[in-house]
Amino acid sequence: MQPEDIILRPIITEKSSSDIQEGKYTFEVAKNANKIQIATAVEKLFEVKVLNVNTMNVLGKEKRVGAHLGKTANWKKAIVKIDTNPTDKKYKDSIEAFGV
Repeated sequence: MQPEDIILRPIITEKSSSDIQEGKYTFEVAKNANKIQIATAVEKLFEVKVLNVNTMNVLGKEKRVGAHLGKTANWKKAIVKIDTNPTDKKYKDSIEAFGV
């Protein structure tokens, strides 16, 4: 899988925005991606040093529109902690393209 296929989009919420000061960034990732693939994809796309990755599967919610009952899709979320004080010059200390 390509890094662009693994990292689908950033998750920007109030909690994820407050975690940025600690070096934690939240992404929606491909459901079949593992932690190692997520870490290498973030390192290649954003040129940062990844310290650890926490993943969780988010179950879809039931939604009702009139008489019809449906369900939103299940998805996978990854919280990536990066090194904010890198010793190597090739790594950045933050992700600028995160949208904050």
